[in-house]
Amino acid sequence: MAKTIEQISVFIENKSGRLAEITDLLARQGLNIRALSLADTADFGIFRLIMNDPAKALGVLKEAGFTVNRSDVVAVVVPDRPGGLAEILAVLTNSALNVEYMYAFVQKSEGNAVVIFRFDDTEKALTVLAAAGIRSLGSGEMQQL
Repeated sequence: MAKTIEQISVFIENKSGRLAEITDLLARQGLNIRALSLADTADFGIFRLIMNDPAKALGVLKEAGFTVNRSDVVAVVVPDRPGGLAEILAVLTNSALNVEYMYAFVQKSEGNAVVIFRFDDTEKALTVLAAAGIRSLGSGEMQQL
């Protein structure tokens, strides 16, 4: 059965020191970043985080005045070999699923890579992945990596 995990998105000004401020705040609260992505424009950025305790991270960041959002994403186990990601994307394309964005997870799982996906239709993506025998990781499994 395919699963989702929680992602925290922090909207931040694109200025020096803001990332350090966020990561320091999280660290002081004992929160561990498991995966991250940063996308930016000239004026602002979106700092996407997979956390060891997403509910606590959301509260800490909101309390500190940051604009934050919680969303469901899918952590997909991808064969760590040439063409591994292409095979997963072919399954998604053949099912007319759109990948809104994705980013890689640094840690490997059982000799495979882990890639975080955000889909336009998460429920359909979960069904397609499961039907194709493609494994996704739940929150508990992400914490064990």
